[in-house]
Amino acid sequence: MAKTLAAHRSWFRIALGVGDDTRLVAASGDHLGAAIAAAEAHVPGAITLAVEPAAEAEIPLGEAVGKQTVVDLGSATPPSRFAWPIGVVPQLGTELADATRGYHIPEHSDPFVIEAQVERDKVGEVFFQLVERLPAADNLEIKLLDHFEGGTTDVWLTSRVNGKKVIAFLDDHDLELFGNGHVEVSVYVRAKQATLRLTEHRTIAWIADERDMEADVVGWLRELAIPHVPDLVTASSVPHFHYRPGKSLARGKLAELLYRERLRRVAVVRPNAPVAPPPRRAPDTAG
Repeated sequence: MAKTLAAHRSWFRIALGVGDDTRLVAASGDHLGAAIAAAEAHVPGAITLAVEPAAEAEIPLGEAVGKQTVVDLGSATPPSRFAWPIGVVPQLGTELADATRGYHIPEHSDPFVIEAQVERDKVGEVFFQLVERLPAADNLEIKLLDHFEGGTTDVWLTSRVNGKKVIAFLDDHDLELFGNGHVEVSVYVRAKQATLRLTEHRTIAWIADERDMEADVVGWLRELAIPHVPDLVTASSVPHFHYRPGKSLARGKLAELLYRERLRRVAVVRPNAPVAPPPRRAPDTAG
């Protein structure tokens, strides 16, 4: 179950991996990503392994006068030593010992799915490499999810484009898109009735009506040193948190950016409203 956190300065307990060691700190921020950035800056070379809201007793008195700081709390046992993709992190106290880099093909899925997980900031690199290998890239969809500052789910879509334009757009806005766990990114391949998607849990999924490109996609993943795993264990398996990078745009500013880049908001879905299944092909927005 995903956790949603208030968009005001809050304190968090953050488990940091430093080599083979784990350190627990309390850090504050206007949003979780800002607190994570402060914690990782406090311990050079550290990566975030798990988080949870801090107890009131762990908040230093200096916070009462607006002093931002990071407080060392000792050690902790994280759910996993896996370097989670930026944008999603499990809650402290859960267990995910088998989480790892890899790809998995669920049995009997309809539509057909190949899903992959890679570590930390490798997500953007792998997504770029896969887009470059696609036979075509006809539309780019950006979905701002309802847990992004407690809003609706807003779907933004480009007009008909090509692979080079998709890659250029993603490259220009990689911080906002690849590191933001409140955002999904999809590239539609019309001829194959398929989608390459960066999911809200920062996995990369190939979703298609048919299996005719299975060997191609598996080959691409192997070229990128992503091994097959019998089961894909992701942060979605346990209570977890979504966040955006510390210096990334808030929801309203990101929506303004998409508008300036000439994407169209084509759908708005309110929380708990029925959600239609993902389209098997992109809407025709040519012209």
